[in-house]
Amino acid sequence: MKKDFLKYQAQTTNTPLALEISHAKGSYVYDIKGKKYLDFIAGVSANTLGHSNPIITNAIKKQVDKYLHVMVYGEFIQEQPVKLAKLLVDNLPKNLNQVYLVNSGTEATEGALKLAKRITKRSEIIAAKNAYHGNTQGAMSVCGNEEQNRAFRPLLPNIKFITFNNLEDLSKITTKTACVILETIQGGAGFILPEVNYLKKVNERCQEVGALLILDEIQSGIGRTGKLFEFQNQNMSPDIVITGKGLGGGLPIGAFIASDKMMQELKENPKLGHITTFGGNPLIASSALATLTEVLESNLMQDVLEKEKLFRKLLVHSLIKEVRGKGLMLALILPNEELASKLILKSLENGLLLFWLLFEGKAVRITPPLTIYDKEIKEGCEIILSVLDGL
Repeated sequence: MKKDFLKYQAQTTNTPLALEISHAKGSYVYDIKGKKYLDFIAGVSANTLGHSNPIITNAIKKQVDKYLHVMVYGEFIQEQPVKLAKLLVDNLPKNLNQVYLVNSGTEATEGALKLAKRITKRSEIIAAKNAYHGNTQGAMSVCGNEEQNRAFRPLLPNIKFITFNNLEDLSKITTKTACVILETIQGGAGFILPEVNYLKKVNERCQEVGALLILDEIQSGIGRTGKLFEFQNQNMSPDIVITGKGLGGGLPIGAFIASDKMMQELKENPKLGHITTFGGNPLIASSALATLTEVLESNLMQDVLEKEKLFRKLLVHSLIKEVRGKGLMLALILPNEELASKLILKSLENGLLLFWLLFEGKAVRITPPLTIYDKEIKEGCEIILSVLDGL
């Protein structure tokens, strides 16, 4: 299988981890030899409720027996996507009252950028250096890492970059700006938190000049930082929110959310301003609805911050220079890239799944399922400390 995997399936790197998966359950992934791995990655923040959670699998099985795809997005009334959209709106500020369901976080980025340009009739877009919003050409255009972008230029024109948390850069937001797009927590850059009132001040500047603020909650959303979305911790509300990853509970989904007044602009001039065949797919919506309902109705969001405290209490070592992030979106910062890679690979050998971040080589990702137990946190942290002792 590994030979065929490398031969027939296009790869993203020359060194994939290449675990041959048998099954996964709870916080563990199992290979074909029966070895189990404690999962501190959660499919890169996607498996919100862990693996093979019956809440999700039962919802999927129920929908499978009814129907799968029946029509392109927006034409037929289907129970699961309607309920999902309503539940999202019911738990968001009043200005975020309509949801466009798509297939991935990067498509949500594309839709949000198109909507902002349509609303403002401007073309300039401002994003942050070392941002990551997806990998299609429009989303890549607002990812401020030239090493990633240069091979694919020309990308979208009229993109400008600011430094996250730098208030002086806010003067670059002007009456020419259609929108500012920011992650509420910079992911690929190393899980960098917004400083106090930073996002609020960006929002105020946008309002002054008539620009829209898009907040990317693809990774930080769906309870991962103790609120449904991280901006709800920041005493402000953006014009557009984009989500994905953890919303699907393990299936591919994305959404951009704005006011109904804004969304009307996608209907005319031109008609079908944004279209998608599989967006709002009922099977995926059933998984997302089950996931979102459990996150909202359980104690998972309250428990996230207590689990963060446990990680921070346990992960004390001379080689750990910093633990960045919030909730269950954490990154260990090691002295150099070599040590970070050694920790990831040695932990894999010892039955623990860790992973890299895109632009910060010294960082090691810790984004387990929200359902992880304290005993599993302790088990994983013991492996990390033991590996570090041997480096």
